[in-house]
Amino acid sequence: MDIKLINETAIPNLPWEEKPQDCSDIIWRYSQNPVIPRNSIPCANSIFNSAVVPFQDGFAGVFRVDDRARNMRLHAGFSKDGFHWELNPEPIRFQNDIEEIAEFQYGYDPRVCKIDGRYFITWCNGYDHKPTIGLAYTDDFRSFYQLENAFLPFNRNGVLFPRKINGNYMMLNRPSDGGHTPFGDIYISQSPDLTYWGKHRYVMGPSMPWESTKIGAGPTPIETDRGWLLIYHGVLTSCNGFVYSFSAALLDLDEPWKVRKRAREYLLSPQMPYECVGDVPNVTFPCASLVDADTGRIAIYYGCADTVTGLCFTTADDVIHWLDAHSQI
Repeated sequence: MDIKLINETAIPNLPWEEKPQDCSDIIWRYSQNPVIPRNSIPCANSIFNSAVVPFQDGFAGVFRVDDRARNMRLHAGFSKDGFHWELNPEPIRFQNDIEEIAEFQYGYDPRVCKIDGRYFITWCNGYDHKPTIGLAYTDDFRSFYQLENAFLPFNRNGVLFPRKINGNYMMLNRPSDGGHTPFGDIYISQSPDLTYWGKHRYVMGPSMPWESTKIGAGPTPIETDRGWLLIYHGVLTSCNGFVYSFSAALLDLDEPWKVRKRAREYLLSPQMPYECVGDVPNVTFPCASLVDADTGRIAIYYGCADTVTGLCFTTADDVIHWLDAHSQI
């Protein structure tokens, strides 16, 4: 490893598949994708855009499940190896003493971030039937405790950093509208206590053609000696609608609203049938990454065509060295 990972832990059972010999890409797909099919639990129409973390001797996560009535719900799940998942057929019931936000309306596109030994969940949360960023925590992925919503509507793609920076929690987010937002820049917001959010800073907006409509943060940023490695998605508007791809950027360690490197090209785009065909065609949407401190290996979970969950692989060395040669900046 050339790149030093900071505050990451060893994951000896990281789900992994070696790169095919004929593959020249920086990211390669799991050969048995989709890793989670759309019908893993009886109620599901689709399971996608979900987040996982190491937990105990295996893995746990929070999963977007659109049910057969097309309600958008969040479900917990567990896995021993990161490939085979058992999802709770009942949606998460958040424990909540805050009367004004206690009614769960809808929830989708979760992220999970471990901070100081506790697992925090962020998701697009319906408040007054408008999207904002919900925030909750769990210690066991069985009981979940909801906190105040982070922002006013309209907002999506709330992604926490895994530690405080300069004494504050930090969250990437994307102000939006109430529909299929035709715009979107990434901002960062800061909080001393996970309740009051301010000191909002612009990070970056659409730039290259593959991301010309909007962008949004993906998995929890990965801390390296070169900066925060951010996997993010970008959207172009084609004659057949939106196309969601994803790539990478490096953010400053101490002032993460400052972009040090940013890819000119996507790393992965919808090309396989399960990414191109589904309830929403042409979508690859990353929400989680598992990082092994000993090897620098990275396993990325991503939503495919708003229908199933895929898995792909890379390494910190591969992505950052590629960024050095393919950065816009």
